[in-house]
Amino acid sequence: MTVVDINIHHLPEDLFTNEKILDGFLSTAPRGFGEIASVTTMENGKKQLILEKPKGYQNLNYVEGDYSVESKLAAMDDAGVDYGVMRVPVWQEWLRLDTCKEVNDNAYEMVKRSNGRLFATACVPPWGGKENIYELERSVKELGAVGVQLACHYGQLYLDDEAFEPYLKVIEKLDIPVVVHHTPLPVEWKSVIDYTNLRREYGRISDQATAVGRELFSGMFDRMPGLRFIHTMLGGNWFANTELLTPHASNKKEAMNRLDSSGGEKIKGYLENNLFYDLTHPHSWGKHQVEAALKINGADHYLFGSSFPVFYGWMSQGVEFVNNDLDISDADRELVMSGNAKRLFNLPI
Repeated sequence: MTVVDINIHHLPEDLFTNEKILDGFLSTAPRGFGEIASVTTMENGKKQLILEKPKGYQNLNYVEGDYSVESKLAAMDDAGVDYGVMRVPVWQEWLRLDTCKEVNDNAYEMVKRSNGRLFATACVPPWGGKENIYELERSVKELGAVGVQLACHYGQLYLDDEAFEPYLKVIEKLDIPVVVHHTPLPVEWKSVIDYTNLRREYGRISDQATAVGRELFSGMFDRMPGLRFIHTMLGGNWFANTELLTPHASNKKEAMNRLDSSGGEKIKGYLENNLFYDLTHPHSWGKHQVEAALKINGADHYLFGSSFPVFYGWMSQGVEFVNNDLDISDADRELVMSGNAKRLFNLPI
């Protein structure tokens, strides 16, 4: 069975040696909002890029050497992954256009050196404007990007905000999917920072769930029905919210309407046509949860992803888990492991 991993992290291979690119990453993290970016040297001599929010609470760690073509292909060979789709994790929330161009150029070179096994998504500031649109079109039409990546929020704005609509309309016209990567913490983050696992796992989950909910109830997919969003972290466990947050009318006459019971069919339509989910390191979620997600939202809405190289073992563990541990049909397994990726990204494989 062909295996496609749609969640392979990409950073420029010369990030730690190219001062211009490194400054593009370090200087754009908004200190005024508590994002502290720094580079340190580890005991083994390798450099590490760290993101803290607030200071003293690490949320991201990138280690020198983890992001080369060679490390990606070696991990894929070890795990039995045939193809991978790359994205810049989290940093696209802040990167300037000049740095994005460098990132996209490097991704293109990595794709060429992968012998057809790697594909890239475009990294562009999402604020509309001619220069940003030109870079998006260049990435897709000239560099061969198979999709575009976005953070699930930018500063305090989630993707349903009107500020993003000019950019999203161009994406819709290009007919490419959007990978919506989580950010380290939700906009309202202070209640989850004290405990490492709560911060670094639940913080991402709650952020994605908030993003998906806002997209569903905003009506943005009425205005842009061709958009296809692929959210990480199973959409923030969205399968568990699907029935609860799809509006249902009461079977009795109520004294007052505490919930809006209209629009249930529209929400179902958005869930069917516009929203898909990255099955992010699926073994971490557990057999019953993943099987429930596939049953509730449909196996045609979930795509395998490992978040490599957050943990090297996640890629091989994830492949083994989906192939051997899940009680699902072979047809559903094929959709999750490659069929949905081929269809949504229009992969030439």
